[in-house]
Amino acid sequence: MDKNISLVGLGKLGLCLSACLAEKGFNVVGVDIEESVVNKVNQGVAPWFEPQLQEFLAKHGGKTLHATAHHQEAIEKSNITFVLVATPSNHDGSFSNRFIESALKSLSEALQKNNKKHHLFIISSTVMPGSIEASFIPIIEKYSGRKLNKGFSICYDPDFVALGQIIKGFLQPELIVIGESDSEAGAKVEAIHNQICENKPVISWVSITNAELAKVCLNAYITTKISFANSLANLCEKIPNADVDSITKAIGVDRRISPYYFQGGLAFGGTCFPRDTHAYLNTSAEYGVQADIIQAVEQVNQYQKQHLAEMVLHELAKIENKTIGILGLAFTVNTAVVVQSPAINLIKELLKHNLHIIAYDPYAIISAKAILGSAIEYVDTPESCLEKAGLAVVTLRDMKLKQSIDNFPFSANPLTIIDCWRIMSPIKLPKTVRYVPLGSYYEK
Repeated sequence: MDKNISLVGLGKLGLCLSACLAEKGFNVVGVDIEESVVNKVNQGVAPWFEPQLQEFLAKHGGKTLHATAHHQEAIEKSNITFVLVATPSNHDGSFSNRFIESALKSLSEALQKNNKKHHLFIISSTVMPGSIEASFIPIIEKYSGRKLNKGFSICYDPDFVALGQIIKGFLQPELIVIGESDSEAGAKVEAIHNQICENKPVISWVSITNAELAKVCLNAYITTKISFANSLANLCEKIPNADVDSITKAIGVDRRISPYYFQGGLAFGGTCFPRDTHAYLNTSAEYGVQADIIQAVEQVNQYQKQHLAEMVLHELAKIENKTIGILGLAFTVNTAVVVQSPAINLIKELLKHNLHIIAYDPYAIISAKAILGSAIEYVDTPESCLEKAGLAVVTLRDMKLKQSIDNFPFSANPLTIIDCWRIMSPIKLPKTVRYVPLGSYYEK
C-alpha cells in the first residue's frame, strides 16, 4: 500500500482526516490556503477545538503530517490526493463547487508537468449529484492533459462524520460509500479505510452518482427522523403525563426505527443538516420530483425555533427578574461551531425584546461573539449564568453542564429553568426552581 497521501483542505473535517491518516501510519501532505492554519499544523497546534485533534497534531504535526500552501507538493509527494474543501451553499440551496474546481485546476496543472504514470483523486466534499462527471472530470482532463482511468482515476468517498466527534467518526465509521471510476481506484480507497478504521464498517461500492446522492439523502433522512421526534415532543407538552423520552426510548428499540437521532428537542442546526436538506430540495426541484416530506421537515424545523422563543417569553412574563441565562451557544456539544445554532437563533429573537442575556458555552464564546458582538453578556462558568438569571435555558446535551447545575447552590431567589433536552434531575432541584422540560407535559 502507498503510504504517501495528500489532502487538500485543512478545515474542520479535512484536518481531522489528515490527523487520522498520520496517526495510522501514513505520511500526509496537507494543503490549505490559510497561512495561519498551515503554520499551526506544522507547529503541532490545533487551530480549533475538536476532541483528540490536539493530541494527534502534537504527535504528527510538522512530522508525518506536513502542511503547505502549495498544491504542487501534493502531486510531487503522493500518488493519491483527497479533496475535502468547503462547498458553501448558494442562494437556491445547491452547493457551490468553486473551491473544489479551483483546487482541481491547480492540482491538474501540477500533474500535467509531472511524468508520473497515474494519480488518484478522491473527492470527499459534499457535492451536488452529477458534479464529478459533469464538472470535475472534465477539469482534470483539460488541465492535466490526461484521460480518465488512464493517466488518472477519481473516486467519491463522502464523509459521514459529525462535528464534536469527527475523529471518532473517521476511525470508527458505521458505513463507507465508495463511488469509483474504476475498480482499481475503488480498491485503493478501500485499502486506506481498512488501514485507518478501528472497526469493520459496511462498505458499499456504487457508481459515482449514487455515492453523491447517498451523501445528501442520508442527512435528509436523519433530519426527517429528528423532525418527527420534535413533532412528537410538541404533542407531549400538551397531554397530561406525557413524556417524549419515554416514548422514543420504548419504540426506538424496534430495529425499524432505532434510537439514534430520535430524541425530541431543539431544531437541528450545524453545517450539514440544514444545507443538505436544502440541497435535497434543490435536486428534487431540478428534476421535477416532489419532495413533500422534506418540505415538511423544513416547516417543522422552523416551527421548533419559533416554539422555543415563545416558550421562553411565556415563562419570562411570569417572573420579576427578566435576565435570561443561555447555557450553551454551539449547535451541539464538543464544538465551537455556532452555524444555524438554535441557541443563537433564540438569542436573536430575544434581543428584539430588549432583554438582558447572559451566555455560557465551554467552547463557542469566541464564535458567538463574531455574530452577536456585545449585544449580550458572556460568562466563563455556568454558575455565573445561574447566579444572575431569573430564567435559564439549557440548550446543550452536556453531562458536564448537568453536573454543574446539579451541584449549584441555589439561593432562595426564584429561578425558572427551561431544559431543552431534559438532562436535569428535577427531583434534585429546590422548590424555588420552576422546571420546564421541553417535550414533556408541564403546568402552563
